[in-house]
Amino acid sequence: MDADSWDERYAAHEHVWSITPNQFVERECSDLTPGRALDIACGEGRNAAWLSSLGWQVTGVDFSQVAIDKARASAPEVSWVCADVTTWRPDSSYDLAVLAYLHVTQDGRRAAVRMAYDSLEPGGTFLLVGHDSTNLTQGTGGPQDGSVLMTADDILDDLEGRDFTVESAGRVARMVPDGHGEAEMLTAWDCLVRLTRRG
Repeated sequence: MDADSWDERYAAHEHVWSITPNQFVERECSDLTPGRALDIACGEGRNAAWLSSLGWQVTGVDFSQVAIDKARASAPEVSWVCADVTTWRPDSSYDLAVLAYLHVTQDGRRAAVRMAYDSLEPGGTFLLVGHDSTNLTQGTGGPQDGSVLMTADDILDDLEGRDFTVESAGRVARMVPDGHGEAEMLTAWDCLVRLTRRG
């Protein structure tokens, strides 16, 4: 989907996503000392706003102007930028870079992943969460186009040549409602990569 399509989607709903942070972003970032954070493909800003509430100085970037406008209205203290994260380059460095559910083709993903990592100060944290490639056949929901899905190994390959410590890299289960009003919960498989920049 392009920016115009996402603008239409965001304009059609009060909230496309939850207003609370993603569970894995919350789990992985709660123990970090607040500093400067970059939220890439931030959408309506739920993760950026949550990080800001913890004392982080946050920049949120997304290519949907409608999403950015909604995010700014709910969290004006965050610095919001409307830009394509596959080509945008920050003019600052950060202690934390978060990419949550950015699903673009391999070349675009690699560009965004490298930009996020390269924006970090030494000792900074890189966190990516997205729909795992195995979710297409073993899980539920998410994009049904395998070319925009990923594994932890894909992300590590994207960062070949960079110097980092792997804190977590693998597949994690996320329980979601069945979508039909039933009490049954279904499993969605996500890719999670957390790294600490060494150099």
